[in-house]
Amino acid sequence: MVQTLLIYSMGEVIGDGLIKLPFIAGLRAAFPDARITWCAAKGTTVYDGPLKRVVAGYVDEIIKDGVTGAAALDVLPWVRPLGGRTFDLVIDTQENLRRSLVARRAVAGGGRFVSAAMQARSPDWPPAVVDRLARLLALATDGQGALRPLALTEADAVSAARALLPDGPVYVGLAPGAGGQEKRWPLESYLDLARAQQAVGRTPVFFFGPDEAADAAIARGEVPNALFPEADRTDGFAGVKGPILAIALAGRLSAAVANDAGPGHMLAAGGAPLLSLQLNRRKAVKFKPAAQRLEMLCAEDYGEGMAALPPQAVKAALDTLIAGVS
Repeated sequence: MVQTLLIYSMGEVIGDGLIKLPFIAGLRAAFPDARITWCAAKGTTVYDGPLKRVVAGYVDEIIKDGVTGAAALDVLPWVRPLGGRTFDLVIDTQENLRRSLVARRAVAGGGRFVSAAMQARSPDWPPAVVDRLARLLALATDGQGALRPLALTEADAVSAARALLPDGPVYVGLAPGAGGQEKRWPLESYLDLARAQQAVGRTPVFFFGPDEAADAAIARGEVPNALFPEADRTDGFAGVKGPILAIALAGRLSAAVANDAGPGHMLAAGGAPLLSLQLNRRKAVKFKPAAQRLEMLCAEDYGEGMAALPPQAVKAALDTLIAGVS
């Protein structure tokens, strides 16, 4: 029986921290009573920062300091990583073999070790990050574990989402932003899609980041009956904001459309069926969101740049997602 479990990684910035959330949810479902410790070997992880409230109840402890395997000499045989602590199960998510040898020393007698560094040498190692995490979870659970949407443990977050998106309408999430302009499907195309959703009785729900106020203002003017729940707070839970609110709201959506960016991964983590709009196929394959139901369209299949994505193809893919959950 697994009572103590160590996840060994180099650390997480916001992007890969979001991608890993369905893996974390799958871990907790597979090992509901285990104490889960997360080692961010290079000393930084969003799981004790912007996503701390998101992983509450899933990750019990975070290790960032001491001998973690990040230093070159940590591999020496007399070095005791993690202060000599051991665990019933160690899942090594990184792919550096030297560091993997250090992580292996944290396995208790009779315990198990599952290593991405070892699996990466096999010819069938998947190219997608989420599929690699799914493989590790399956190996650790004898094929029983799987990636899952994150069910937030913070009651206020769940209540805020229900208040902002009450039962009844068919909500369609739209996240037009991205870190780089080249990854954005044109805002006007999103606005046309929002109007098309209204025309068939669905309610568009826009997700804009704090640096996208100008685009949000345009969307308000062009689609006045759309919802902007992150900005128009009527729920009484002002302390629920940022990633935890977006992930909670995702669970209220029938489907969502997002560019290759953080909001798409948040919506996927929260359980929304997702249409991911990607610039090129190589990145689309490697960094696809971990949505349980996923459709992807790549602009390079149609022409040059995100504007090449045909609105009719996006609308058709979105209709396919919604038809699968309604």
